[in-house]
Amino acid sequence: MLVSKLCNEQDFKTEWFKNCCVKLQEPFKYHRKLWEYCFIYESLLERGYLQPGKKGLGFAVGKEPLTAAFASHGCRITSTDLELEKAQAQGWTLSNQHCNSILDLNKRGICDPYLFNSLVTFKYMDMNKIDNETFNVYDFTWSSCAFEHCGSIDLGKKFIINQMNCLKPGGIAIHTTEYNLSSNKNTIETGPTVLFRKQDIEWIVDNLRALGHSINIDYTVGKGEIESIVAKQTDTDYHLRLHLDGYITTSIGLIITKSSK
Repeated sequence: MLVSKLCNEQDFKTEWFKNCCVKLQEPFKYHRKLWEYCFIYESLLERGYLQPGKKGLGFAVGKEPLTAAFASHGCRITSTDLELEKAQAQGWTLSNQHCNSILDLNKRGICDPYLFNSLVTFKYMDMNKIDNETFNVYDFTWSSCAFEHCGSIDLGKKFIINQMNCLKPGGIAIHTTEYNLSSNKNTIETGPTVLFRKQDIEWIVDNLRALGHSINIDYTVGKGEIESIVAKQTDTDYHLRLHLDGYITTSIGLIITKSSK
């Protein structure tokens, strides 16, 4: 099964990745955002979490296809995003990356509309202020390239630790974020987008394990032909790595199993 890992060119050549693209109605391309969607979907699928009766909580879902895909398996989903005024202040509404209505979440028709409406709810939630009403309720949680937008490295770390409270014992959390390939010392530590270094991910892993949670991680950096291309903007044919404010970044996916105690 998949483990926590960096976005890797080899994943794009697998059957599971191609099948995920079909399920999510995403055209195949070497783009790390697509990898994040497929990584989250496949990690839940292969662990048996995408089946009727399972409950999932999504953070900062924007208009991603995952909510509809999970609901199509019979999962009961709560999808969340930042309140509209806060999203407007941070520029998310202008980038078309903010969800303001449940109607935004099934525009592709991935899930039967009747099933979708019966299984999916949408609510506003700030990732830095998780509602305690969600604690110990869900079988799985997820976010796609979101917790680097919490405001700082420290706030992103706190989010990952705190969101574990939303899971039932033995539940699973799957989150992707920005990973700094250039430096394990210098990085963007505060602002609208931060870059997590290896030392930051190691801190997260160590603290999760100290709390009794489980996470296996592979820090291997791929050396493929397409991985050697570093994009200067996100809307390019090959975007597994990106120049961002002087650093080269890629995506990392985390798979965390909550303690069963």
